[in-house]
Amino acid sequence: MAAEARNLANGAERIDFQTDPSRYRHWKLAVDGDTATLKMDVDENGGLFEGYQLKLNSYDLGVDIELADAVQRLRFEHPEVKVVILRSGKERVFCAGANIRMLAGSTHAHKVNFCKFTNETRNGMEDSSENSGQRFICVVNGAAAGGGYELALATDHIILADDGSSSVALPELPLLAVLPGTGGLTRVVDKRKVRRDHADFFCTTEEGVKGRRAVQWRLVDETVPNSRLDAKVASRAKEFAASSKRNGNGKGIALTPLERRFGADSVHYGFVTVEINRAERVATITIKAPEGDAPANLDAALEQGASFWPLQVARELDDAILHLRINELEIAALVFKTIGDNAKVIAYDALLHANRDHWLANEILHHWKRVLKRIDVTSRTLVALVEPGSCFSGTLAELVLAADRSYMLVGEKDGDNRGPATITLHDVNFGTYPMSHGLTRLQQRLLADPKQLDDAREKIGASLEGDDAEQLGIVTFALDDIDWEDEVRVFLEGRASFSPDGLTGMEANLRFVGPETMESKIFSRLTAWQNWIFQRPNAVGEEGALRRYGTGQKANFDMQRV
Repeated sequence: MAAEARNLANGAERIDFQTDPSRYRHWKLAVDGDTATLKMDVDENGGLFEGYQLKLNSYDLGVDIELADAVQRLRFEHPEVKVVILRSGKERVFCAGANIRMLAGSTHAHKVNFCKFTNETRNGMEDSSENSGQRFICVVNGAAAGGGYELALATDHIILADDGSSSVALPELPLLAVLPGTGGLTRVVDKRKVRRDHADFFCTTEEGVKGRRAVQWRLVDETVPNSRLDAKVASRAKEFAASSKRNGNGKGIALTPLERRFGADSVHYGFVTVEINRAERVATITIKAPEGDAPANLDAALEQGASFWPLQVARELDDAILHLRINELEIAALVFKTIGDNAKVIAYDALLHANRDHWLANEILHHWKRVLKRIDVTSRTLVALVEPGSCFSGTLAELVLAADRSYMLVGEKDGDNRGPATITLHDVNFGTYPMSHGLTRLQQRLLADPKQLDDAREKIGASLEGDDAEQLGIVTFALDDIDWEDEVRVFLEGRASFSPDGLTGMEANLRFVGPETMESKIFSRLTAWQNWIFQRPNAVGEEGALRRYGTGQKANFDMQRV
């Protein structure tokens, strides 16, 4: 993968998010019964771009792509695993965080997308712990600085070696004039409940905190001498495994490589197709319903493996979104379309929902939840077009509800002999796929009138045509064939003409209505501020801290507070 992505900082190559353990350069994954060990052993010369070395277990996007893949494989391929031990494969260093040379030399867009993907990977670890019962234990033997400590923060339990030198630190502000932007600030106070004054000291101290103070301040859970470290880790793993709710039995599902075909302006998967119109700055993502009927039970689904329709589509859509997000930076809008039989989509939803206590159904539903969350935080205008032949029902209806603007055609389309477009709601639309702030997409859409949500719930299973869908609040506009082409065209042309920066700010604010959670804070407040700070000369200017780090020259700051 690294060879494919050389010089991508200058837009020359495509970054591929697909990998597997046989291709890992930075992680070693081992499974022993109900316990897995993930060792971070970064190849210094395995950077995604030229121009830097990944010393001291520092990381770039390539390292995180492998970590995300490993976490996903543990959920699907190893239903027996209940505990994941995260530790360093190097002596006297855990992880030095994001590679500073990489950050200093990358484009602004790459830095932001790198941080976003890293955040999503950390959230995926926490989601695995909460919803799959795979608990994470982090062993910090050496320095865990910046993103290294942020990686530890994403786990359930942090064990710090009590050896006089091992420490945890978030030194981004004093050293680099940026923030611990992959969740560090938020997880310290929201997740670990560190006191604000202690957090203030911690986040402005270069050398970090070690030993007894790290435990007292809740920065870690316990310290253990090196002589007893392995025994303590084994004991904690046994304890966590005993309390895990993981109920997987038997063989898992191998996440075989996705079959993809890249064209100059397209990507073709099995059920997902991406067509790019560069002149209009629009990417159209079309999802096909299954052709066959849903299997009778989950045992039959297990036999289908990674080709089981809901799993295959989720993986293909996830890969497509990541590809567009980081490799097609000038696309203004993602237009979602679907093709197929609503009833077949609903049948698969019914199978998964009825068996949601089964480990496989649970993993697929939570995978869809994470894919939809990734769409929510993607900085492109999201559009859904519901036309005759569409199958925006059940899980796929979430794409309509995620859209910034949705259009549904009323009645038949001229020259098209298919019947009117319909949408069918299912139980999965009412709690299975919460957004980052904890509300469902339908719930936050109808926040002003809870009765509307009740009205929508009463329509579960009904085939809703355009006027009914508009009245229930499911689509933005229901249009007849006369107005359809012009209305959609004018909207997309207008969207492509606006400032991308202004649109990103507006859409990110409007998409998350209602309460906040730790996760939504990370993506709204923290990511937004880090995005801004990454453009400021105090950080990335020629005399900024990121550029001057390691040169012996002190950064020259503009001291105005704004």
